[in-house]
Amino acid sequence: MLELRGVTKFYSGIPAVEDVSFVAYPGGVTGYLGPNGSGKSTTLKMVAGLIEPSEGEILFHGEPIQRNRIAYKQRLGYVPEEPHLYPHLTGSEYLEMVGQLRGLPERQLAEKTDAFLRLLALYEDRYVPISSYSKGMRQKVLLAAALLHNPEIVLLDEPFSGLDVNSALVLRNVIRELAVRGKVVLFSSHELETVERVSSHVVILHKGRVVANDSIEQLRVLMSLPTLEEIFSRLALEQDTEAVTHQIVQLIES
Repeated sequence: MLELRGVTKFYSGIPAVEDVSFVAYPGGVTGYLGPNGSGKSTTLKMVAGLIEPSEGEILFHGEPIQRNRIAYKQRLGYVPEEPHLYPHLTGSEYLEMVGQLRGLPERQLAEKTDAFLRLLALYEDRYVPISSYSKGMRQKVLLAAALLHNPEIVLLDEPFSGLDVNSALVLRNVIRELAVRGKVVLFSSHELETVERVSSHVVILHKGRVVANDSIEQLRVLMSLPTLEEIFSRLALEQDTEAVTHQIVQLIES
């Protein structure tokens, strides 16, 4: 179980995330939603142990993650929003490097690297420098690197960015299957339809604060709205999207 208790992060005295509390359970997928700048990536970086909360605490199985940060990170797989990779390495070299850092046995690492590259349609480009990869190809390398060591916690920040339709469908099914196999899955995405399809629970942020924390079904009942998109629009969007759309079309035609 992954738990955030009153987590806050200040930058120059301004809260990027404020008093965020929620629980992500094994066996379920928690969708983490919010407009741009609402604090989603900041939260995931804190959960990943990359930055420290200014206040509050993050626990895994009831233990603060900073108590044994190395052991915690060994159980963690993280796909960041931006695909920061070593461009001079090939896809194969990058996965081998990550696997070695994770302490995977040489034979197991070689077999897993080969299998991931084949399954993600990267095998023909395994010896090509990552600098030549498309955004979608880089995203698939990040996904493979995050899952190589069979993590207990999977953090995905906009994991569908740049993926083609086939790869996105595969990833959607993988997310579901990871949850079925008892992983804690927390992912942030702008793909509301995908979040609705795969998530058992959603947390919605607005201006750094949690405005919803419940199952999608319960939110539908409470708000009398049929879709996650409508719930999100009601809770987290400040613009009247229909009015803005109408004004843009009028501007185009003027």
